[in-house]
Amino acid sequence: MKQKFDIILLEEVWKFFDTMDEKVKDKIIYNIDKSKYINDPELFKKLETDIWEFRTKYSNLNYRILAFWDKEINIETLVVATHGIIKKTDKVPKKEIEKARAIMKRYFEQINKK
Repeated sequence: MKQKFDIILLEEVWKFFDTMDEKVKDKIIYNIDKSKYINDPELFKKLETDIWEFRTKYSNLNYRILAFWDKEINIETLVVATHGIIKKTDKVPKKEIEKARAIMKRYFEQINKK
């Protein structure tokens, strides 16, 4: 099976992983890796025009890693994961989507400086 995109996990995602149990972290990473090969909205889903989420459910909690696409650089298709949240419902709070957009804006500002 051909990989559809590469993924960059930004610093806030790694900090999020540091706060959790190894089994949860392993399942989230497994689902992120799996989403690179199959198109499954249970794993990777569009939230709004420019923000997506990697989805993992573990022990009745919903773990979300928010992300965006970087199609500006001339390499393979790239997804940039911004940060993670834990929630009990399916709906992602607006403030988290806005946080992902702010991280995306900083990311592209830094990329365009190089």
